[in-house]
Amino acid sequence: MLSERNFARQIDLTSLQLFVAVCELGSIGRAAEREFIAASAISKRLSDLEAALGTALLHRHARGVRLTVAGEGLLHHARAVLFGLEKMQLELAEYADGVRGHVRVHASISAIVQFLPEDLGVFARLHPQIKIDLEEHLSAEVLRAVQEGAADLGLCNGATGAGNLQTLPYRRDSLVLVVPRGHPLAEGGPTAFENSLSFDHVGLHANSSIYLATHQAAVRAGTTVRVRIRVTGLDAMCRMITNGLGVGVMPERAFELLHAGDALHAVPLTDAWAQRQLVLVARDFSSLPATARLLVDHLSAADMRQAA
Repeated sequence: MLSERNFARQIDLTSLQLFVAVCELGSIGRAAEREFIAASAISKRLSDLEAALGTALLHRHARGVRLTVAGEGLLHHARAVLFGLEKMQLELAEYADGVRGHVRVHASISAIVQFLPEDLGVFARLHPQIKIDLEEHLSAEVLRAVQEGAADLGLCNGATGAGNLQTLPYRRDSLVLVVPRGHPLAEGGPTAFENSLSFDHVGLHANSSIYLATHQAAVRAGTTVRVRIRVTGLDAMCRMITNGLGVGVMPERAFELLHAGDALHAVPLTDAWAQRQLVLVARDFSSLPATARLLVDHLSAADMRQAA
């Protein structure tokens, strides 16, 4: 068995980075294309890694690779090591010339469409030396990215459940039922979601927080949502509803910002789940780099501004 010193000498960072790339892409070939390195070179590094650890990390098959139990353990630790190194690099770079660096943010479509453009725009003007890398994901995927260290900060629906991650309030939003002008539900004022279940729906991705909330509401009502078509964006949902393909649920402010009011009508939902809290998510807010903490302070203050 290798001593701790010999083990550290045989495990190099490049091999760990390539191992993580292979795991994320499920294929040595695809990892080689992304990392601009020969597939044979990756295979050699993975074989050396397995030899150093004394165990197989991957099951190789015709369509790619699959992690062994040992490989799953190494993937968890490799991500933690690489995340720690990147964090170290960013924090040290901040000393070079004031506070500078970049923050990796993953956010739900609701946060991105409704609030983040203005909030991040103000932050960018206040801190032009800080770069923000923003990616759109489903709420569950946002939580996973933060947990695995792929994102410093997440923004998602608080009802998703953050597990052992830390959260801070960000913004609140309200879900509405979007229907065509002249629809039977357009004239009666606020309504319960259950009243829409006799109509076809234009739905979002099956794992989106809005879909899950509406699905659970339908189950409680003893029926199902009649999804006629699924879309990946709120603007596409509006277009489908405009053309008579059903009704749909989206955040009220997103509906207003999309200027969808000419042919469509937003009906407030009376269900408790339609009032939502969007949250900031991190593994540990106190241990974030200074640049990320500045962004957290700015975004969490938005909740107080909204309340006022």
